[in-house]
Amino acid sequence: MAAPLSDPSASPLKTVAVIGLGTMGTGITEVLARAGREVIGIDISEAAAAQAVASLETSTARAVQRGRLTEQERDDALARFRTFTDLRAAADADLVIEVVPESYEIKQQVFRALDAVVRPETILATGTNALSVTRLAADSARPERVLGLHFFNPAPAMKLVEVVSSVLTAPAAVAAVTDLALDLGKEPVAVGDRPGFVADGLLFGYLNQAAAMYEAKYASREDIDAAMKLGCGLPMGPLALLDLIGIDTARTVLEAMYAESHDRLHAPAPILKQLSEAGLTGRKSGRGFYTYEAPGSTTVVRDALTPLEGAALAEGRTIRSVGVAGSGTMASGIAEVFAKAGYEVVLAARSEEKAQAAKARIGKSLARSVDKGRMTAEAAAGTLDLITPAGSYDAFAEVDLALEAVAEDLEVKQQLFAAFDKVCKPGAILATTTSSLPVVACARATSRPQDVIGMHFFNPAPAMKLVEVVRTVLTADDVHATVREVCAKIRKHPVDCGDRAGFIVNALLFPYLNNAIKMVQEHYATLDDIDAAMKLGGGYPMGPFELLDVVGLDVSLAIEKVLHREFRDPGLAPAPLLEHLVAAGCLGRKTGRGFREYARR
Repeated sequence: MAAPLSDPSASPLKTVAVIGLGTMGTGITEVLARAGREVIGIDISEAAAAQAVASLETSTARAVQRGRLTEQERDDALARFRTFTDLRAAADADLVIEVVPESYEIKQQVFRALDAVVRPETILATGTNALSVTRLAADSARPERVLGLHFFNPAPAMKLVEVVSSVLTAPAAVAAVTDLALDLGKEPVAVGDRPGFVADGLLFGYLNQAAAMYEAKYASREDIDAAMKLGCGLPMGPLALLDLIGIDTARTVLEAMYAESHDRLHAPAPILKQLSEAGLTGRKSGRGFYTYEAPGSTTVVRDALTPLEGAALAEGRTIRSVGVAGSGTMASGIAEVFAKAGYEVVLAARSEEKAQAAKARIGKSLARSVDKGRMTAEAAAGTLDLITPAGSYDAFAEVDLALEAVAEDLEVKQQLFAAFDKVCKPGAILATTTSSLPVVACARATSRPQDVIGMHFFNPAPAMKLVEVVRTVLTADDVHATVREVCAKIRKHPVDCGDRAGFIVNALLFPYLNNAIKMVQEHYATLDDIDAAMKLGGGYPMGPFELLDVVGLDVSLAIEKVLHREFRDPGLAPAPLLEHLVAAGCLGRKTGRGFREYARR
C-alpha cells in the first residue's frame, strides 16, 4: 500500500478551493483530497457538484480495490471534500484554482468576484492552457497573487504541472504553489506566460498539422494515427487525441496561439472550425474525426470512412527473392527482416568486404535474439543462410524486389536506380527507403517508373513495425498492392501516403522538434523542462532534445530544410540554433555533444 503523499501541516496551502467541477476540476479535487488537503469544490450547477462527489467515491473505491488506499484513508479523503454552488464558500481558502470554461469573460468574472471574497494573502490560480495569465492577473485587485497552475488530463494520473508566472506574479506565490505540486507527487515545470505554455505549445501545433494533413486527403485518419503511434512510440495518434481533448478546445487553444505567434502552423486547420460548429467535438459528443458508440464513450465504431477489412487491392506480383542495396545499419536491418520472413535475400554493397561485414552484423543481431529466447539457434542459422552477400549490384539480376538503403543523397540514389534499371529483370519492383527525398525523382532515373515505389522503414528496422508505403503519380496499382502484401508477410504495418517531403511521420515530427528548439532559443524554457513536459504531459517516450541528439542534428537539419523547401512555410524554416550547432560540429550523441554533452565511448 502506498504511503500518504505528504504532510499537509508542512504546507501553508492547507485549504484549497476548486472552481468548476467538470472532468479536470474533479480530477484536481481528487489529487488534493487524497494528499490530505481540505478541498472546497464550487460549481454553479448542483448536478455537476453531485457528479464530482460520485466520481470521487467511485475512483477512491477503485483505489481501495487495487490496494492503493485503505478504507480509512478513503473515508478521510471523502470527508475532506465539500461542495458548494456559491463562490463565497472560497472565503477560507489558502489557494483557489479555477477551471471554468476557456473564456476571458467567464474567468474574469470569477476573478473579480473572488477579490471580494478571499483573504489578501490567498493565491489565485487559473487552470487555463490557452489564455493569457497576465491579462487575467491585471484584471484582479491583487495581480501579484495570480498565477497559472496547469494540470494535465487525467489529473490523478498525469505527473506534469506547469506553474505559470506573469510579469506581475510574486516569487513567494510561485514558490508556495511549486512546493504544493511537489507535495502532491507531481513534477512542476516553471514557465512564462504565453499561449499553450510548453507542453500544449508544442503539442497543439503538431495536432493542427495532422488535422490539416487529413483535411488535404493526403492520408487516412487511421494511417495518420497508426504512423505516429508506431513510428514515434506515442500512446495515441493525433486525430484520436484531438477527439479526446475536444475539437472545440483545440480550436480555442490554437486561436490563442496564432493570435500571439502569427505562425501559420498555429492557424487552426479549417476542418477544426467545421467540426466544432457542427457540434462534432470528439468523444464528448460521440463524433469528431472518428465516430463513438455514444457521447463520452471511448469505443470507436464503424462509419462511412472506416476502411473495409481485407478490401480488394489490385492483383499483386509474386515476390520470392529480395535484393537490398547498402551496408549500413538500415540496410542490414531490412535484410534481416526479409530473411526472418523466409525470403531469399541478396545483400549487395560497393565491395564484397562491406557486404560480408553487413552480413556479420546481422549474425550478431540474430545471436542476440537467440540469447533473449526470441528465436532458436536453428532458426537463426536458417535465417542467416538465406542472406547472400555480394560486391556488385549485378547480383540483383533475378530478384523480384530490389530495395535501396544507401545514403540520403538524391544523386547517389538516382545513380543506383539507373543501375537497378539495367540489371533487374522486367517486372521486378524497385523500392527506395528514402525518408525525405522525392520518390518520383528516383523513378525518373529508370525506364520503368511504374515499377518504382517508396518503402520507408524506421530504425531499427527489425524492431519498428511501421513502413510508409509511398506511391508516386506513376506507380502502378499492382506494385502498390504487392508492397502492401509484402509488408504483411514481414509483419510490418503499412500506411499509404503520397510522394511529398516528410511523408507522414517526419512531416509531423520535425516541425514539432524545430518548435522545441525555438523555445530554447527564445529562452522561454530549458532543455530539461521541455523534455520533462513532453514526456510527462504528452506521453512521449523521449523528450524532443533527447530525440534530436539520438537522430543526429545534421540529419534533423537536412529534413527541416527539405520540408521548408517543399512547403515554403516560414514556420518550417530551421531554427538558427540548430544550424549553429551543426556548423560547430555538435551533431548529437555520435559526436559526444549536441544539445547536451555525452561521455565518449
